[in-house]
Amino acid sequence: MATIKLTAQDFKDKVFNYETEKDWKYSGSVPAIIDFYADWCGPCKMVAPVLEELATEYEGKIVIYKVDTEAEMELAAVFGIQSIPTFLFIPVDGDPMMQPGAFPKKVFKEIIEDHLLKQTEPKE
Repeated sequence: MATIKLTAQDFKDKVFNYETEKDWKYSGSVPAIIDFYADWCGPCKMVAPVLEELATEYEGKIVIYKVDTEAEMELAAVFGIQSIPTFLFIPVDGDPMMQPGAFPKKVFKEIIEDHLLKQTEPKE
């Protein structure tokens, strides 16, 4: 599965409705990564193929969304996006973690394995 583009309405439907909820409550059933990007951003273009690879590798385990900050200014403002790319790492339970900057694939995999998937595995 490839990365999925999100509009503000999609975000409210699939991730979190910031208009009706005060406290963070993720709507998804698997962890997610949201890439806040712009088409003109060089580092964003460099990381895009890595995200596509990760979306395929972790299909069914995580979802990777993309938010075009130029088209979705409201959403970028809600999250206070100052620099791009910025990534929102969302576990199924608990608070999301925001991290600006482009990362190598190895770093994304560490975050996915250590912070997103670890929480979803059943505890023995």
